[in-house]
Amino acid sequence: MKSSNVQIAIEVGRLLEGESIPYQFTYAAALLIQGVSVQEPFEITVDVQWDLFNEAHQLFKGFSPSHPTKTTESASFQFSVGEQLVTVVCNYNTTIKTDPYRISIVTEEVELWCQSLYSYFYDEEMAVFSGPIHAHLAGIQRGFTEGNEAAWNQNNYVALVNRYGEPGQLASKILYNPKWRLQPFYQYMGDLQKKKVMHLMGSNGVKAVAMAALGAEVKVVDFSRENAEFAKELAEAAQVSVDYIISDVLSITGDHANNNHDLVLMELGVLHYLIDLAPLMEIVQAILKPGGRFILHEFHPISTKLITSSGKKHKVMGNYFDPAIESNNVAFSKHMPDGEQEKLLQVVQRKWTIGELVTAVGKSGLVIKVLEEEPNHKMHDIGLPKTYTLVAEKG
Repeated sequence: MKSSNVQIAIEVGRLLEGESIPYQFTYAAALLIQGVSVQEPFEITVDVQWDLFNEAHQLFKGFSPSHPTKTTESASFQFSVGEQLVTVVCNYNTTIKTDPYRISIVTEEVELWCQSLYSYFYDEEMAVFSGPIHAHLAGIQRGFTEGNEAAWNQNNYVALVNRYGEPGQLASKILYNPKWRLQPFYQYMGDLQKKKVMHLMGSNGVKAVAMAALGAEVKVVDFSRENAEFAKELAEAAQVSVDYIISDVLSITGDHANNNHDLVLMELGVLHYLIDLAPLMEIVQAILKPGGRFILHEFHPISTKLITSSGKKHKVMGNYFDPAIESNNVAFSKHMPDGEQEKLLQVVQRKWTIGELVTAVGKSGLVIKVLEEEPNHKMHDIGLPKTYTLVAEKG
């Protein structure tokens, strides 16, 4: 956002905040506040709490605001700051503070409230800004991926041995019952004999070795060298072939994303490393052959975003709709000894709702065939979803 527009937003925000009028900047102004490159000139729009609309109109009387325009659904007025037009809007019977995509952004050490750019993936009027939004997120993603990659290359091999034992020991367990390692989504994979499978963000190779043992031609894509080392030793011990590609999933080349795979698999604790799902869906489309299947098995956002459990006690502690990007402990830290856990780098994550995921898959052109929500099997957590499996096909 240009300096003049920053100052206008700050001035408007301060006035509304000073009178305790809940607000949020929307549309182009919201995108600019969040760092998205949007072509100017543009109209600054700001939503205010509907039952404080008259107070907002009085608040800006020094700017000679227009007479309010009212419909059955909303009301608005406009004023100018220099040559910049500002439109203030209220939507009747709508509580600003409960908007699931209302976020705060600190700009020049001032907190401004605006509507998250993620909300505009659902807004057809904002389709013109789709390119700049995705470009902005791609730039942020590159920085986050670099940090996450570093976090997953710090003694992860040791954590895997602590968890599973030596690769030779684990290989025999996998070969004893490889189908068990692919539950609950194995039912959607069909006969794996001779199928070409790409396991994106495939981690330690346990699932890859199980699929290879069942006759599949398996490639794993993951940016962790230590995961790759463990997976290669595991495959060698199991006497199966697994092609391990050490790469960020969004950076794989056309040699691998060449429309000839039967299956793409992603599972458990991977989706949150992506802050934009559209590029992932493009990669999935490029990997699959026509009629190929994308299988995603993930932790349910009810359990990761909303509810915390302790024995029989359950608390709604989170915000299911919160689009915030978080810093968390790297997943394997719990398998490291005390004293080592604190030394590990953290990872950056964006936790997705079911609706956001389904929308991203649907927009990609993949056809959703199954969305199965799976229960938690602990006695105290009966009735709560723990995981889900989404199956989609390429037309």
